[in-house]
This record gives sequence, C-alpha cells and structure tokens, in this order.
Amino acid sequence: MIGLGAMGSRIARRLLESPYEVVVWNRDETKAAALVELGARFAATPALAAQGADVVVVMVSDPQALRDVTEGSEGVAAGTTASTTLIQMSTVSPESVSRLASTLPAGAGLLDAPVLGSLAEAEAGGLTIFAGGTRSAVARCTPLLSALGSVLHVGPLGAGTAAKLVANATLFGTLGVLGEAVALARGLDLSPESTFSILAATPLGAQAERRRTAIESGEYPVRFTLSLARKDADLIIAAASACGADLRLAAAARSWLAEAESEGGDRDYAEMLARIVATGSRA
Repeated sequence: MIGLGAMGSRIARRLLESPYEVVVWNRDETKAAALVELGARFAATPALAAQGADVVVVMVSDPQALRDVTEGSEGVAAGTTASTTLIQMSTVSPESVSRLASTLPAGAGLLDAPVLGSLAEAEAGGLTIFAGGTRSAVARCTPLLSALGSVLHVGPLGAGTAAKLVANATLFGTLGVLGEAVALARGLDLSPESTFSILAATPLGAQAERRRTAIESGEYPVRFTLSLARKDADLIIAAASACGADLRLAAAARSWLAEAESEGGDRDYAEMLARIVATGSRA
C-alpha cells in the first residue's frame, strides 16, 4: 500500500482486517505506526514495498505525487515484475494513467480504480470503485477490491479515471446549483422552511435534505478537503479542454472551490456552499 493519507490509511486498515498481508510506505513514516501495530510491515521505499507483492495499491494526492512514488530507482515500477498487478486508486488525469502504464515492465498488470466515497465509506468498506482495465485484470483484483467496496468495471484502462472525473463534475455542479438556489431563496426573503420544501419537490431534494443541517449551522465536518476538490476540478476542466467539451457549470464550480480554498484549503469542500449561500444574505 503506497500512500497513507486520510483515504490510503483507511484502505490499508481494511486490507489488514480482510485479512491480507500488507506492506506499507509513506513519506512520513509516523503515519504508518498505527498500521504497523496492526500487523503491517513498513518498507523504506516504494520499490521495496512492491518487491514480491502480488498487488500494489497506490492512493496519493495528485499526478505529481503519483509520478514521485512510481518512477525512478526507488519508485514502485522499479520493484514490480511481470507477475505484479498495480491498482492505481488516486484521482489523476487520463494522461497520468497512460504515463504510468509506460513505466511498468512488460507483462505487469495495471488497473486504474479511483473511488467514489469518503472517510466513512472507506472505513466501512462502502466505497464505489470505478475500475478501468481488462476483464481478466478486474476479475483477478475483485476479491481484494471487494474488501473496500463495490466494483464497477467501466471499461478499458483509463476508463476508471474518466469515470471519477465525470462523477466529481456531478458532485461539484450539484453543490453549486444547490448553493445558488438557497442564496436566491434568501435574497428573495423565503423562509428556510419554505426554501427546503421547495427544494424537496425538485431533483435536488435528497441533496438539499442531506445538506440542510450544515447549511443552516454553517458547520461542515471535513470529509474531502477543498485543496483536493479544487485539484480535481482542475483535472475536470483540463480533461474537458482536451476532448472539446464545453463545461460551463464545471468551470463555475471550479471558481467557487478556488475562492473557498483561498480561505483555507484544509476545510471541507462543501464550504463552497457557505460561500455561495452567503451571497444571498442582505446587509
């Protein structure tokens, strides 16, 4: 297991509980301490973590971090062989997946399998996993991935990454539309009860109900940081530009995320809601 951030550490714990024999690596070795106590072994480099492993799971923050842990003499690719399968679970660009494939030795397996879900889902094994790769590779890895959540085979290599960008475009756009609806309702002096009754009659009903407590209290527990959400929004915009899609809603959501991030990127991405809703408050 390469990468022990908020998601990676929870994935490693699930694998240990399944139980699998798990070797871990992270830049900050202290983040591995709790997992080592549970039976994991710590490797000094990503390459050493990969040596002898049937499957290597990578969950890091962004495309640069993926390059850092997979390339070079100490990277994952240096420790893999034709019998190794690499499962890339980070949210990155389609180009990053292609580049990763080019670094692996001939015969090595590769899936791109980013996830939909956050900390609670990772802890409970309730993630949705978008798997891109050959049918045989997905079938080979499904027992392991099933310990983490439900596996949806969405197409060949690269399709998992594409699916994650599509899913996140939906999430960010929904938050933006919900925030603007609540801001407009406030600006037009509709009561909170009326506002959420109206929203309940729309396609946003479930999302409005889920977010109501946070919107009214202004408190957004951290599940997915603004800095990572803004990074993902950048990836969505770049992918749209590359394929010629005109994503104006995604661009607007990216703008709101960036503005919210400027006030603290370690806060939850739903803080963009607070920023949008505040525009409907009259002085």
